[in-house]
Amino acid sequence: MSITTLSTTPQRVPHVSECGSTPVPVLERTEAERRAGLLKALADPVRLQLLSIISASPDHESCVCDMTEAVQVSQPTVSHHLKTLVDAGILTRERRGSWAWFRLEPGALEDVRQFLG
Repeated sequence: MSITTLSTTPQRVPHVSECGSTPVPVLERTEAERRAGLLKALADPVRLQLLSIISASPDHESCVCDMTEAVQVSQPTVSHHLKTLVDAGILTRERRGSWAWFRLEPGALEDVRQFLG
């Protein structure tokens, strides 16, 4: 007859955290920073208004001259907000004569929808 001794050292079960839950994959820091940048660019009422104008426009593009009055802020302020959206990769900018046209970057908002949903 053998005697079994009980260990007082806690046994760790692989793939289970100390509180007993199963760990989930962690988002890499660089990807988290990229996503935060996108969300930060979207986290402004004027920028959301500008995106709604561009999204509803034919070919998903609009001239800065058509957006200023619609959002009721100055043209330099509109340009600043549009630059933020361009820098975040949500819009692209094209100069046509003396005006700047902005186009929704294909897939940019789908990327946001995907990681939020």
